[in-house]
Amino acid sequence: MTSFWKEKRVVVTGGAGFLGSFVVEQLRAKGCRDIFVPRSKDYDLVEMDAVKQLYIDGAPDMIIHLAARVGGIGANQANPGKFFYDNLMMGTQLIEVGRQRGLKKFVALGTICAYPKFAPIPFKEDDIWNGYPEETNAPYGLAKKMMLVQSQAYREQYGFNSIVLFPVNLYGPRDNFDLETSHVIPALIRKCVTAKEAGQATLTLWGDGSPTREFLYVEDAAEGILLAAEHYEGGLPVNLGTGAEVTICNLATMIATEAGFVRNTRSGKDSRRRCSGFVPIAAIFDKSPSSPDYS
Repeated sequence: MTSFWKEKRVVVTGGAGFLGSFVVEQLRAKGCRDIFVPRSKDYDLVEMDAVKQLYIDGAPDMIIHLAARVGGIGANQANPGKFFYDNLMMGTQLIEVGRQRGLKKFVALGTICAYPKFAPIPFKEDDIWNGYPEETNAPYGLAKKMMLVQSQAYREQYGFNSIVLFPVNLYGPRDNFDLETSHVIPALIRKCVTAKEAGQATLTLWGDGSPTREFLYVEDAAEGILLAAEHYEGGLPVNLGTGAEVTICNLATMIATEAGFVRNTRSGKDSRRRCSGFVPIAAIFDKSPSSPDYS
């Protein structure tokens, strides 16, 4: 157990969510005794007054900003304006008030959706500005990427200590299984289980199965975030991932098999690849990942 966290007062936005709950658990395991998790019903972080009140009530040494307006393909298509505005305002205002109040460190979580649609595969941090993101996720991805711009600008002008991390797609316990807002793994799990229970002969999925994605187990992501929060002090973005990609076809086959759905699947066209060239966070910080094998 490190002594780094013992006297820290840490605010974790989104700390009651999928990833945030594991970050909070690991903070406690590392000896952090003063953790404040704001709830959206009490602090609407899109509103500046709520952000200011959070800083007053939470009195943080560090903020780990995980809260986001987020969802799967369907949710992004239905809410591009809201996803852009809400995520932009949350990040911008939290950083600005942190600067005003002398926050010691701000840890921001970006998204793989910030990368250009046609970035070379595997993704490299140097390519993050070399094109426009995939259109479906662009409003969300660009809003999140603005935290990198603000972080670097504030570091240069004000000496504000903030870092921005870009994780790949997460999976694991406590995920969101709502088909309207879930990401690919929980959506596939629910669709396969539902199809089996309904006795369906076929299952229709997004795309043609050829796109690739990279996935990171949620507990490994939480560990990576805390390692970066403790050890990383630079202004450049840091990617969190495994460096291994899997096709949606192989992923769907594995999930269908585990769910006991062994019939046919059908899908439409989608040829996007999403694999990082990230150095695994375990290698960066000399830790061994605990993620289950999904390949």
